Amino acid sequence: MGTLSHAMAPPGLAVHHRASHRFSPPSLRLLTTSGGVAKNSSRIFAQSKSQSRQQIDFSDPDWKSKFQRDFEKRFNIPHITDVFPDSVPIPSTFCLRMRTPVIEDFAGGYPSDEEWHGYINNNDRVLLKTIYYSSHTSAGAECIDPNCTWVEQWVHRAGPREKIYFKPEAVKAAIVTCGGLCPGLNDVIRQIVITLEIYGVKQIVGIPYGYRGFSDKELAEMPLSRKVVQNVHLSGGSLLGVSRGGPSVSDIVDSLEERGINMLFVLGGNGTHAGADAIHNECRKRQLRMAVVGVPKTIDNDILLMDKTFGFDTAVEEAQRAINSAYIEAHSAYHGVGIVKLMGRSSGFIAMHASLASGQIDICLIPENLIQKTNATDASGNMVFGDIGVHIQQETKKHFKEAGVPVDVKYIDPTYMIRACRANASDGILCAVLGQNAVHGAFAGYSGITVGTCNTHYVYLPIPEVISHPRLVDPNSRMWHRCLTSTGQPDFI
Repeated sequence: MGTLSHAMAPPGLAVHHRASHRFSPPSLRLLTTSGGVAKNSSRIFAQSKSQSRQQIDFSDPDWKSKFQRDFEKRFNIPHITDVFPDSVPIPSTFCLRMRTPVIEDFAGGYPSDEEWHGYINNNDRVLLKTIYYSSHTSAGAECIDPNCTWVEQWVHRAGPREKIYFKPEAVKAAIVTCGGLCPGLNDVIRQIVITLEIYGVKQIVGIPYGYRGFSDKELAEMPLSRKVVQNVHLSGGSLLGVSRGGPSVSDIVDSLEERGINMLFVLGGNGTHAGADAIHNECRKRQLRMAVVGVPKTIDNDILLMDKTFGFDTAVEEAQRAINSAYIEAHSAYHGVGIVKLMGRSSGFIAMHASLASGQIDICLIPENLIQKTNATDASGNMVFGDIGVHIQQETKKHFKEAGVPVDVKYIDPTYMIRACRANASDGILCAVLGQNAVHGAFAGYSGITVGTCNTHYVYLPIPEVISHPRLVDPNSRMWHRCLTSTGQPDFI
Protein backbone atom coordinates (compact mmCIF):
# COMPACT_ATOMS: atom_id res chain seq x y z
CA MET A 1 0.00 0.00 0.00
CA GLY A 2 1.45 3.29 -1.02
CA THR A 3 0.93 6.79 0.22
CA LEU A 4 -2.45 8.29 -0.61
CA SER A 5 -2.28 11.29 -2.89
CA HIS A 6 -2.75 14.84 -1.59
CA ALA A 7 -4.84 15.49 -4.71
CA MET A 8 -7.60 13.43 -3.14
CA ALA A 9 -8.17 16.01 -0.43
CA PRO A 10 -11.34 18.10 -0.81
CA PRO A 11 -10.91 21.91 -0.72
CA GLY A 12 -10.27 23.22 2.78
CA LEU A 13 -9.58 19.85 4.38
CA ALA A 14 -5.87 19.28 4.79
CA VAL A 15 -4.80 15.65 4.90
CA HIS A 16 -1.41 14.09 5.23
CA HIS A 17 -0.49 10.40 4.97
CA ARG A 18 2.84 8.83 5.65
CA ALA A 19 4.15 5.99 3.52
CA SER A 20 2.99 2.78 5.11
CA HIS A 21 5.22 0.08 6.53
CA ARG A 22 4.69 -3.61 5.92
CA PHE A 23 1.47 -4.91 7.52
CA SER A 24 0.76 -1.38 8.79
CA PRO A 25 -1.89 0.54 6.85
CA PRO A 26 -1.40 4.29 6.50
CA SER A 27 -2.83 6.37 9.31
CA LEU A 28 -3.77 10.01 9.79
CA ARG A 29 -3.94 12.13 12.92
CA LEU A 30 -5.76 15.44 12.70
CA LEU A 31 -6.06 18.02 15.44
CA THR A 32 -8.37 20.98 15.14
CA THR A 33 -10.12 23.65 17.15
CA SER A 34 -13.43 25.33 16.69
CA GLY A 35 -11.71 28.67 16.46
CA GLY A 36 -9.73 30.62 13.93
CA VAL A 37 -6.36 32.09 13.06
CA ALA A 38 -5.92 35.84 12.79
CA LYS A 39 -4.23 36.70 9.54
CA ASN A 40 -1.56 39.32 10.19
CA SER A 41 -3.29 40.14 13.48
CA SER A 42 -0.27 41.65 15.17
CA ARG A 43 2.19 42.59 12.46
CA ILE A 44 1.62 46.24 13.27
CA PHE A 45 1.31 46.96 16.96
CA ALA A 46 -0.67 50.15 16.47
CA GLN A 47 -3.23 48.32 14.37
CA SER A 48 -3.83 45.66 17.02
CA LYS A 49 -4.59 48.19 19.74
CA SER A 50 -7.10 51.00 20.01
CA GLN A 51 -4.92 53.46 18.12
CA SER A 52 -4.60 52.57 14.44
CA ARG A 53 -1.53 53.16 12.35
CA GLN A 54 -3.43 55.62 10.16
CA GLN A 55 -3.96 57.90 13.17
CA ILE A 56 -0.24 58.39 13.71
CA ASP A 57 1.53 61.04 11.67
CA PHE A 58 4.99 59.55 11.29
CA SER A 59 6.20 62.69 9.48
CA ASP A 60 5.86 64.52 12.80
CA PRO A 61 9.32 64.44 14.43
CA ASP A 62 7.62 64.29 17.83
CA TRP A 63 5.38 61.30 16.99
CA LYS A 64 7.23 58.93 19.31
CA SER A 65 6.79 61.05 22.45
CA LYS A 66 3.15 61.70 21.53
CA PHE A 67 2.56 57.98 21.14
CA GLN A 68 4.13 57.31 24.52
CA ARG A 69 2.02 60.00 26.20
CA ASP A 70 -1.10 58.53 24.65
CA PHE A 71 -0.05 55.05 25.78
CA GLU A 72 0.53 56.24 29.35
CA LYS A 73 -2.90 57.87 29.35
CA ARG A 74 -4.61 54.73 28.08
CA PHE A 75 -2.81 52.45 30.53
CA ASN A 76 -3.23 54.69 33.54
CA ILE A 77 -5.23 52.60 35.99
CA PRO A 78 -8.26 54.12 37.76
CA HIS A 79 -7.85 54.95 41.44
CA ILE A 80 -10.25 55.77 44.23
CA THR A 81 -8.74 59.26 44.53
CA ASP A 82 -10.03 60.05 41.04
CA VAL A 83 -13.53 60.19 42.56
CA PHE A 84 -12.62 60.91 46.18
CA PRO A 85 -9.56 63.21 46.00
CA ASP A 86 -9.62 63.79 49.76
CA SER A 87 -9.20 60.09 50.55
CA VAL A 88 -6.50 59.59 53.16
CA PRO A 89 -4.46 56.36 52.97
CA ILE A 90 -3.53 54.38 56.04
CA PRO A 91 -0.54 52.12 56.72
CA SER A 92 -1.01 48.70 55.18
CA THR A 93 -2.29 45.92 57.38
CA PHE A 94 -0.56 43.40 55.13
CA CYS A 95 2.84 42.57 56.50
CA LEU A 96 4.22 39.07 56.62
CA ARG A 97 6.10 39.95 59.81
CA MET A 98 2.77 40.27 61.54
CA ARG A 99 0.52 37.42 60.47
CA THR A 100 -2.19 38.10 63.06
CA PRO A 101 -5.13 39.89 61.39
CA VAL A 102 -6.19 43.28 62.68
CA ILE A 103 -8.45 43.22 65.73
CA GLU A 104 -10.80 45.95 66.89
CA ASP A 105 -9.00 46.64 70.16
CA PHE A 106 -5.59 47.17 68.53
CA ALA A 107 -4.44 50.16 70.59
CA GLY A 108 -1.61 51.34 68.40
CA GLY A 109 -3.56 51.66 65.18
CA TYR A 110 -2.73 49.59 62.12
CA PRO A 111 0.41 47.46 62.25
CA SER A 112 3.12 48.54 59.86
CA ASP A 113 6.77 47.65 59.66
CA GLU A 114 8.84 50.21 57.79
CA GLU A 115 11.80 47.86 57.87
CA TRP A 116 9.94 45.24 55.82
CA HIS A 117 10.85 45.75 52.18
CA GLY A 118 8.05 43.67 50.73
CA TYR A 119 5.96 46.51 49.32
CA ILE A 120 5.64 47.70 45.75
CA ASN A 121 6.20 51.37 44.95
CA ASN A 122 3.31 52.96 43.07
CA ASN A 123 5.75 54.17 40.44
CA ASP A 124 7.14 50.71 39.68
CA ARG A 125 6.55 49.71 36.06
CA VAL A 126 6.96 46.63 33.86
CA LEU A 127 8.06 46.78 30.23
CA LEU A 128 5.25 45.52 28.02
CA LYS A 129 7.39 44.60 25.00
CA THR A 130 10.95 43.32 25.33
CA ILE A 131 12.00 42.45 21.76
CA TYR A 132 13.46 45.02 19.41
CA TYR A 133 12.41 44.05 15.88
CA SER A 134 14.70 45.44 13.22
CA SER A 135 12.25 44.78 10.39
CA HIS A 136 8.59 44.07 9.66
CA THR A 137 9.75 40.88 8.00
CA SER A 138 11.04 39.44 11.29
CA ALA A 139 8.89 36.55 12.49
CA GLY A 140 6.18 37.81 14.81
CA ALA A 141 7.23 41.43 14.37
CA GLU A 142 5.08 43.98 16.20
CA CYS A 143 6.09 47.39 14.91
CA ILE A 144 4.52 50.80 15.35
CA ASP A 145 6.08 52.67 12.46
CA PRO A 146 7.53 51.58 9.09
CA ASN A 147 11.05 51.67 10.53
CA CYS A 148 10.24 49.48 13.54
CA THR A 149 11.37 52.22 15.91
CA TRP A 150 11.89 51.05 19.48
CA VAL A 151 9.26 52.63 21.73
CA GLU A 152 9.18 51.87 25.44
CA GLN A 153 5.74 50.95 26.77
CA TRP A 154 5.40 50.60 30.53
CA VAL A 155 2.54 49.16 32.61
CA HIS A 156 1.87 49.14 36.36
CA ARG A 157 3.57 46.53 38.51
CA ALA A 158 1.25 44.51 40.75
CA GLY A 159 1.72 43.75 44.43
CA PRO A 160 1.10 45.02 48.00
CA ARG A 161 1.41 48.74 48.67
CA GLU A 162 2.65 50.36 51.88
CA LYS A 163 -0.48 52.52 52.05
CA ILE A 164 -4.04 51.27 51.62
CA TYR A 165 -7.37 53.03 51.08
CA PHE A 166 -9.79 50.65 52.81
CA LYS A 167 -10.04 49.88 56.52
CA PRO A 168 -10.26 46.06 56.71
CA GLU A 169 -12.97 46.05 59.39
CA ALA A 170 -15.16 48.20 57.10
CA VAL A 171 -14.75 45.94 54.08
CA LYS A 172 -17.31 43.49 52.80
CA ALA A 173 -15.72 41.64 49.90
CA ALA A 174 -17.53 39.52 47.31
CA ILE A 175 -16.23 37.03 44.76
CA VAL A 176 -18.12 35.97 41.63
CA THR A 177 -17.18 33.45 38.92
CA CYS A 178 -18.80 33.85 35.52
CA GLY A 179 -18.82 32.14 32.11
CA GLY A 180 -17.74 28.53 31.70
CA LEU A 181 -15.63 26.32 33.91
CA CYS A 182 -11.85 26.50 33.84
CA PRO A 183 -9.16 24.67 35.83
CA GLY A 184 -7.97 26.89 38.67
CA LEU A 185 -11.14 28.75 39.61
CA ASN A 186 -11.13 27.30 43.11
CA ASP A 187 -7.43 28.08 43.48
CA VAL A 188 -8.07 31.77 42.79
CA ILE A 189 -11.09 31.88 45.12
CA ARG A 190 -9.01 30.30 47.87
CA GLN A 191 -6.14 32.76 47.57
CA ILE A 192 -8.43 35.80 47.45
CA VAL A 193 -10.09 34.67 50.70
CA ILE A 194 -6.79 33.88 52.43
CA THR A 195 -5.22 37.21 51.43
CA LEU A 196 -8.30 39.18 52.49
CA GLU A 197 -8.11 37.56 55.92
CA ILE A 198 -4.42 38.45 56.24
CA TYR A 199 -5.40 42.10 55.65
CA GLY A 200 -7.97 41.70 58.42
CA VAL A 201 -11.23 41.43 56.46
CA LYS A 202 -13.95 39.55 58.36
CA GLN A 203 -16.84 39.80 55.89
CA ILE A 204 -16.19 37.74 52.75
CA VAL A 205 -18.96 36.26 50.63
CA GLY A 206 -19.32 34.37 47.39
CA ILE A 207 -22.00 35.30 44.86
CA PRO A 208 -23.48 32.04 43.51
CA TYR A 209 -23.76 31.24 39.82
CA GLY A 210 -22.20 34.28 38.22
CA TYR A 211 -23.83 37.66 37.78
CA ARG A 212 -27.30 36.12 38.04
CA GLY A 213 -26.57 35.58 41.75
CA PHE A 214 -27.06 39.32 42.23
CA SER A 215 -30.69 39.20 41.11
CA ASP A 216 -32.02 35.70 41.79
CA LYS A 217 -33.67 35.87 45.22
CA GLU A 218 -33.43 32.09 45.59
CA LEU A 219 -29.61 32.25 45.50
CA ALA A 220 -28.17 33.27 48.85
CA GLU A 221 -24.63 34.61 49.15
CA MET A 222 -22.14 32.12 50.56
CA PRO A 223 -20.04 33.12 53.62
CA LEU A 224 -16.37 32.42 52.94
CA SER A 225 -13.42 31.97 55.25
CA ARG A 226 -10.09 30.20 55.24
CA LYS A 227 -11.76 27.23 56.91
CA VAL A 228 -14.33 27.01 54.10
CA VAL A 229 -11.83 27.26 51.23
CA GLN A 230 -8.87 25.42 52.78
CA ASN A 231 -9.04 22.35 50.51
CA VAL A 232 -11.28 23.62 47.74
CA HIS A 233 -8.38 23.81 45.28
CA LEU A 234 -8.10 20.04 45.34
CA SER A 235 -11.23 19.81 43.17
CA GLY A 236 -12.13 21.15 39.75
CA GLY A 237 -15.10 23.35 38.94
CA SER A 238 -16.11 26.38 40.97
CA LEU A 239 -17.14 26.39 44.63
CA LEU A 240 -19.51 29.25 43.76
CA GLY A 241 -20.92 27.85 40.53
CA VAL A 242 -20.90 29.58 37.15
CA SER A 243 -23.40 30.89 34.63
CA ARG A 244 -23.56 33.17 31.60
CA GLY A 245 -25.51 36.39 31.30
CA GLY A 246 -27.32 38.01 34.21
CA PRO A 247 -29.17 41.16 35.25
CA SER A 248 -28.52 44.70 34.09
CA VAL A 249 -25.50 46.63 35.32
CA SER A 250 -27.79 48.98 37.22
CA ASP A 251 -29.46 46.07 39.00
CA ILE A 252 -26.07 44.56 39.92
CA VAL A 253 -24.86 47.84 41.44
CA ASP A 254 -28.18 48.21 43.28
CA SER A 255 -27.57 44.74 44.75
CA LEU A 256 -24.01 45.66 45.73
CA GLU A 257 -25.29 48.71 47.59
CA GLU A 258 -28.04 46.75 49.34
CA ARG A 259 -25.58 44.08 50.48
CA GLY A 260 -23.00 46.63 51.66
CA ILE A 261 -20.32 45.21 49.37
CA ASN A 262 -17.41 47.55 48.65
CA MET A 263 -14.90 45.12 47.12
CA LEU A 264 -15.86 42.94 44.17
CA PHE A 265 -13.57 40.34 42.63
CA VAL A 266 -14.75 39.12 39.23
CA LEU A 267 -13.35 35.94 37.68
CA GLY A 268 -14.14 35.58 33.99
CA GLY A 269 -13.21 36.14 30.35
CA ASN A 270 -13.70 39.01 27.92
CA GLY A 271 -17.49 39.23 28.34
CA THR A 272 -17.29 39.00 32.11
CA HIS A 273 -14.60 41.67 32.20
CA ALA A 274 -16.72 43.93 30.03
CA GLY A 275 -19.41 43.55 32.69
CA ALA A 276 -16.89 44.28 35.46
CA ASP A 277 -15.80 47.46 33.68
CA ALA A 278 -19.43 48.55 33.30
CA ILE A 279 -20.01 47.89 37.03
CA HIS A 280 -16.90 49.93 37.85
CA ASN A 281 -18.13 52.84 35.72
CA GLU A 282 -21.63 52.72 37.23
CA CYS A 283 -20.13 52.78 40.72
CA ARG A 284 -18.10 55.84 39.78
CA LYS A 285 -21.19 57.47 38.32
CA ARG A 286 -22.97 56.96 41.64
CA GLN A 287 -19.82 58.02 43.53
CA LEU A 288 -19.62 54.76 45.44
CA ARG A 289 -16.44 53.92 47.33
CA MET A 290 -16.01 50.60 45.54
CA ALA A 291 -13.10 48.54 44.19
CA VAL A 292 -13.89 46.27 41.23
CA VAL A 293 -11.00 43.98 40.27
CA GLY A 294 -10.96 41.31 37.58
CA VAL A 295 -8.98 38.09 37.34
CA PRO A 296 -8.86 36.90 33.71
CA LYS A 297 -10.32 33.41 33.46
CA THR A 298 -10.08 31.96 29.98
CA ILE A 299 -8.83 28.50 29.23
CA ASP A 300 -8.35 29.65 25.62
CA ASN A 301 -5.50 32.03 26.55
CA ASP A 302 -7.06 34.72 24.37
CA ILE A 303 -6.70 37.80 26.62
CA LEU A 304 -4.67 40.62 25.10
CA LEU A 305 -1.26 41.68 26.42
CA MET A 306 -0.83 38.81 28.90
CA ASP A 307 1.71 36.00 28.78
CA LYS A 308 -0.97 33.44 29.58
CA THR A 309 -4.15 33.00 31.58
CA PHE A 310 -4.84 30.41 34.25
CA GLY A 311 -6.17 27.05 33.14
CA PHE A 312 -4.29 27.13 29.85
CA ASP A 313 -1.31 25.02 30.96
CA THR A 314 -3.65 22.46 32.48
CA ALA A 315 -5.69 22.32 29.26
CA VAL A 316 -2.59 21.69 27.15
CA GLU A 317 -1.47 18.95 29.55
CA GLU A 318 -4.87 17.24 29.72
CA ALA A 319 -5.22 17.38 25.92
CA GLN A 320 -2.27 15.01 25.66
CA ARG A 321 -4.44 12.13 26.85
CA ALA A 322 -6.97 12.67 24.07
CA ILE A 323 -4.23 13.09 21.47
CA ASN A 324 -2.44 9.93 22.56
CA SER A 325 -5.71 7.98 22.49
CA ALA A 326 -6.45 9.17 18.96
CA TYR A 327 -2.90 8.30 17.92
CA ILE A 328 -3.20 4.75 19.26
CA GLU A 329 -6.63 4.27 17.68
CA ALA A 330 -5.40 5.53 14.31
CA HIS A 331 -2.31 3.34 14.31
CA SER A 332 -4.22 0.28 15.46
CA ALA A 333 -6.94 0.47 12.82
CA TYR A 334 -6.83 -0.39 9.12
CA HIS A 335 -6.66 2.97 7.34
CA GLY A 336 -7.17 4.66 10.71
CA VAL A 337 -7.81 8.37 11.07
CA GLY A 338 -7.71 10.09 14.44
CA ILE A 339 -9.37 13.49 14.87
CA VAL A 340 -9.21 15.50 18.09
CA LYS A 341 -11.14 18.73 18.57
CA LEU A 342 -9.89 21.09 21.25
CA MET A 343 -11.54 24.23 22.59
CA GLY A 344 -10.17 27.63 21.71
CA ARG A 345 -12.98 29.59 20.08
CA SER A 346 -11.23 31.97 17.67
CA SER A 347 -7.74 31.73 19.11
CA GLY A 348 -6.29 28.24 18.65
CA PHE A 349 -3.58 28.46 21.31
CA ILE A 350 -4.54 25.18 22.99
CA ALA A 351 -4.40 23.26 19.71
CA MET A 352 -1.07 24.81 18.74
CA HIS A 353 0.64 24.19 22.07
CA ALA A 354 -0.90 20.74 22.52
CA SER A 355 0.32 19.73 19.06
CA LEU A 356 3.83 20.95 19.78
CA ALA A 357 3.90 19.21 23.16
CA SER A 358 2.56 15.93 21.80
CA GLY A 359 4.86 15.23 18.88
CA GLN A 360 2.20 12.80 17.58
CA ILE A 361 0.27 15.22 15.39
CA ASP A 362 0.45 15.20 11.60
CA ILE A 363 -1.74 18.23 11.03
CA CYS A 364 -2.85 21.05 13.33
CA LEU A 365 -5.75 23.06 11.91
CA ILE A 366 -6.55 26.47 13.37
CA PRO A 367 -9.20 27.18 12.30
CA GLU A 368 -10.26 25.86 8.86
CA ASN A 369 -13.52 27.85 9.14
CA LEU A 370 -15.36 25.68 6.68
CA ILE A 371 -18.80 25.78 8.22
CA GLN A 372 -21.40 28.50 8.00
CA LYS A 373 -21.80 30.76 11.01
CA THR A 374 -24.91 30.18 13.08
CA ASN A 375 -25.49 33.93 13.73
CA ALA A 376 -26.51 32.91 17.25
CA THR A 377 -24.96 34.10 20.51
CA ASP A 378 -24.88 32.62 24.00
CA ALA A 379 -26.00 34.39 27.17
CA SER A 380 -22.59 36.08 27.42
CA GLY A 381 -22.87 37.51 23.91
CA ASN A 382 -20.30 35.13 22.41
CA MET A 383 -20.95 33.86 18.91
CA VAL A 384 -22.07 30.24 18.83
CA PHE A 385 -19.88 28.34 16.39
CA GLY A 386 -20.83 25.29 14.38
CA ASP A 387 -19.02 22.07 15.23
CA ILE A 388 -15.87 22.05 13.09
CA GLY A 389 -14.80 18.69 14.54
CA VAL A 390 -17.93 16.88 13.42
CA HIS A 391 -17.69 18.63 10.06
CA ILE A 392 -14.14 17.41 9.46
CA GLN A 393 -15.12 13.93 10.60
CA GLN A 394 -17.97 13.81 8.09
CA GLU A 395 -15.92 15.32 5.26
CA THR A 396 -13.10 12.85 5.87
CA LYS A 397 -15.46 9.88 5.61
CA LYS A 398 -17.10 11.39 2.53
CA HIS A 399 -13.78 12.00 0.81
CA PHE A 400 -12.41 8.49 1.27
CA LYS A 401 -15.74 6.94 0.35
CA GLU A 402 -15.73 8.84 -2.93
CA ALA A 403 -12.12 7.74 -3.48
CA GLY A 404 -13.10 4.12 -2.90
CA VAL A 405 -10.74 3.76 0.06
CA PRO A 406 -11.97 2.18 3.30
CA VAL A 407 -11.34 4.41 6.34
CA ASP A 408 -11.84 4.04 10.09
CA VAL A 409 -12.33 7.52 11.63
CA LYS A 410 -12.01 7.96 15.40
CA TYR A 411 -13.25 11.35 16.65
CA ILE A 412 -12.55 12.62 20.17
CA ASP A 413 -13.85 15.83 21.78
CA PRO A 414 -12.42 16.11 25.34
CA THR A 415 -13.70 19.65 25.94
CA TYR A 416 -15.73 19.09 29.12
CA MET A 417 -13.24 16.62 30.55
CA ILE A 418 -10.54 19.28 30.28
CA ARG A 419 -12.62 22.15 31.66
CA ALA A 420 -13.71 20.23 34.75
CA CYS A 421 -10.33 18.99 36.00
CA ARG A 422 -8.31 20.60 38.79
CA ALA A 423 -5.40 22.89 38.00
CA ASN A 424 -1.94 21.43 37.59
CA ALA A 425 1.05 22.70 39.57
CA SER A 426 1.98 25.42 37.08
CA ASP A 427 -1.54 26.83 36.97
CA GLY A 428 -1.83 26.44 40.73
CA ILE A 429 1.07 28.83 41.23
CA LEU A 430 -0.30 31.29 38.69
CA CYS A 431 -3.74 31.23 40.32
CA ALA A 432 -2.27 31.79 43.77
CA VAL A 433 -0.34 34.90 42.74
CA LEU A 434 -3.20 36.29 40.64
CA GLY A 435 -5.59 35.94 43.58
CA GLN A 436 -3.16 37.60 45.99
CA ASN A 437 -2.45 40.49 43.63
CA ALA A 438 -6.14 41.07 42.99
CA VAL A 439 -6.59 41.74 46.71
CA HIS A 440 -3.47 43.91 46.86
CA GLY A 441 -4.81 46.01 43.98
CA ALA A 442 -8.19 46.52 45.64
CA PHE A 443 -6.67 47.61 48.95
CA ALA A 444 -4.30 49.94 47.10
CA GLY A 445 -7.40 51.79 45.90
CA TYR A 446 -7.44 50.63 42.28
CA SER A 447 -10.66 49.74 40.48
CA GLY A 448 -11.64 48.85 36.92
CA ILE A 449 -8.44 46.83 36.60
CA THR A 450 -7.45 43.26 35.93
CA VAL A 451 -4.33 41.41 36.99
CA GLY A 452 -2.08 39.34 34.76
CA THR A 453 1.49 38.56 33.72
CA CYS A 454 3.57 40.49 31.20
CA ASN A 455 7.05 39.18 30.45
CA THR A 456 6.84 36.95 33.55
CA HIS A 457 6.03 39.89 35.85
CA TYR A 458 2.66 40.51 37.47
CA VAL A 459 0.93 43.70 36.40
CA TYR A 460 -2.29 45.71 36.69
CA LEU A 461 -3.98 46.65 33.44
CA PRO A 462 -7.05 48.81 32.75
CA ILE A 463 -9.87 46.48 31.71
CA PRO A 464 -10.75 48.27 28.41
CA GLU A 465 -7.26 47.63 27.05
CA VAL A 466 -7.50 43.85 27.40
CA ILE A 467 -11.06 43.29 26.14
CA SER A 468 -11.15 45.29 22.89
CA HIS A 469 -10.80 42.01 20.94
CA PRO A 470 -9.55 38.45 21.55
CA ARG A 471 -5.87 37.61 21.27
CA LEU A 472 -5.33 35.33 18.29
CA VAL A 473 -2.55 33.08 17.03
CA ASP A 474 -0.33 35.06 14.69
CA PRO A 475 0.48 32.90 11.64
CA ASN A 476 3.78 34.77 11.36
CA SER A 477 4.78 34.03 14.95
CA ARG A 478 7.71 31.84 15.88
CA MET A 479 5.47 29.56 17.94
CA TRP A 480 3.26 28.76 14.95
CA HIS A 481 6.37 28.15 12.84
CA ARG A 482 7.64 25.79 15.53
CA CYS A 483 4.34 23.92 15.45
CA LEU A 484 4.61 23.53 11.65
CA THR A 485 8.17 22.29 12.03
CA SER A 486 7.01 19.68 14.54
CA THR A 487 4.05 18.37 12.52
CA GLY A 488 5.78 18.54 9.16
CA GLN A 489 2.65 19.97 7.55
CA PRO A 490 2.77 22.69 4.91
CA ASP A 491 1.69 26.20 5.81
CA PHE A 492 -1.85 26.32 4.41
CA ILE A 493 -2.23 30.04 5.14
